[in-house]
Amino acid sequence: MTDLAKIFDTLDATWPAAEKHRVGPLTLRQSDGGGKRVTAATADGPVQPEVVEIAEARMRDLGQTPLFSLRPGDEALDELLATRGYAVVDPTNVYACPVDMLARQDTDVEQATLAVWEPLAIQLDFWRQGGIGPDRIAVMDRSTCEKTALIGRHDNSPGGTAYVAIHEGIAMLHALEIIEPARRVGMGRSMTVQAAQWAEKHGATLFSCLCVAQNVAANGLYTKLGMENVGQYHYRIKES
Repeated sequence: MTDLAKIFDTLDATWPAAEKHRVGPLTLRQSDGGGKRVTAATADGPVQPEVVEIAEARMRDLGQTPLFSLRPGDEALDELLATRGYAVVDPTNVYACPVDMLARQDTDVEQATLAVWEPLAIQLDFWRQGGIGPDRIAVMDRSTCEKTALIGRHDNSPGGTAYVAIHEGIAMLHALEIIEPARRVGMGRSMTVQAAQWAEKHGATLFSCLCVAQNVAANGLYTKLGMENVGQYHYRIKES
C-alpha cells in the first residue's frame, strides 16, 4: 500500500512554503503567492474549535484568507470547518506508481526532453502562458531537493515544460504545461514518462503527482499511463 503520508511529505519538500507556523496540532503555511499548496493549514492530530479560531486569526494577521487542506483522516476537522462556513474547493487526486513501471514505457522519439536547472526563459514563458507566474517559480527555486525543469520538444520545437523533484526516494511532478500547438499529440504523455526516467536515474523508486479532480484531460492521462489514484484531498476556505 502506498504511504500517503510520505507523499504529502514529498509535496511539502518539493513545493515548499516560505514559512511555517505551529498552532497546536496545526501547521500554518505562509507564502507570498504560490497557490493553495503553500498557504493552506494542515492538521497532524485532533483539532478543537478554539484552535481553529486562533488559526483563523493568525492566518488573517499574515494577510491570508483562512484556508485548510483536508486529507484522509481529517474527517472531524472537515465537519468542524463546514459548520464554521468554510466552502469546499479543488478536490484533488493523488496519483502514484513505481517509477520503473512508468520509466520503461515507450515514447515518440521525436518528443524528447532536456533536463535543466535553472529554467530557461522559454520555459518561464510557457509557464506564464499557463498561469504559472513568478510566485510559483519562487516555490520551485526554494526547494532544496534534487530537482530539474524539463523542456519537451514537438516537431523540432519546444512544446512543453514541467518541474520534477525528489524527496526521500519519491519523485513528484509539478507544473506540467503543454503549449497549444503541441497538445493532443501525446506530448503530455511523453513528458511524464521522461520525467519518470529522469527520476529513476536520480534514485527515485516511486513517482507521484497531484491533479485537480475537475481536470478531466490530465486525470485521463495519468490513468492511461497506469498510475494509481491512491487518495484524495480537498481544501476548505472561509472567504468572509
